[in-house]
Amino acid sequence: MSYLSISTWSLHRLLGPLRFTSWNAETGQHEQSVQEQPQALTLLELPAELARRGYQAAEVCHFHFPSTEPDYLAQLREAFSAAALSFDTLLLDYGDLTAEDEAKREADIRFMREWIDIASLAGAKQIRIIAGEAKPDQEEAIRKSADALIELGRYASGKGVRVVSENFKSLTSTGSSSVKLLENIGDAADFITDFGNFAFPAKYAEFAMTLPRSVSVHAKAQYDGDGFPDREEFLKCLETVRAAEFNGAIVLIYDGPGDMWAGLDRIKDIVAEYL
Repeated sequence: MSYLSISTWSLHRLLGPLRFTSWNAETGQHEQSVQEQPQALTLLELPAELARRGYQAAEVCHFHFPSTEPDYLAQLREAFSAAALSFDTLLLDYGDLTAEDEAKREADIRFMREWIDIASLAGAKQIRIIAGEAKPDQEEAIRKSADALIELGRYASGKGVRVVSENFKSLTSTGSSSVKLLENIGDAADFITDFGNFAFPAKYAEFAMTLPRSVSVHAKAQYDGDGFPDREEFLKCLETVRAAEFNGAIVLIYDGPGDMWAGLDRIKDIVAEYL
């Protein structure tokens, strides 16, 4: 059975500052920056609130972690456990496995290993690793990404964490490139299918290509200027999930204007019959 989940991106205007990572080519080091956001809810308070609202799981973006110290991660793990909410996936939002700058690529892979350790301590079942920013359907880039994902998958397995990737960023922006990557990876990693990341008009056929390997679906609607979803288009996406007999997390993604909880409730009502 599929079940209801949510990404913390859907609440990014409520969870406080966002902490981003970038690469400084001049210094050859990663840099951190902070984007201030209001905080109506802490990450430690979030699991109980999500459980109260009827969610069964959550995916947490790495830039929402206010701390990666072991004591804090233990508290976060306990918060999920106390709420009986599954911490399904830590969404690592930085890193390029296909970077031409080998120093950057090696530093990014070390960074990913560090976040696998963090995912393990926080109790996440999976960690989403971006496949790469090279152009899609390039055999060498696909091989390079797959080799790294296999290596990271083995490392994560020893930590009790599963590696997943996603149709996110350029390398996996087409169904064919995503499938080639998955064929190269084998059973070393799984996938996430995001409704918003394949291009019209082929996106519905491409969903069918990646859904069989997907552990979760990012259910992202097309929103108007007031934050209301294009119901017909969203239902068409959800029908591809039903046709694939998908059994996994349906993760609500709201990035429209206005009240984020209200925006989520609008798509939650539509998704309900697909759970």
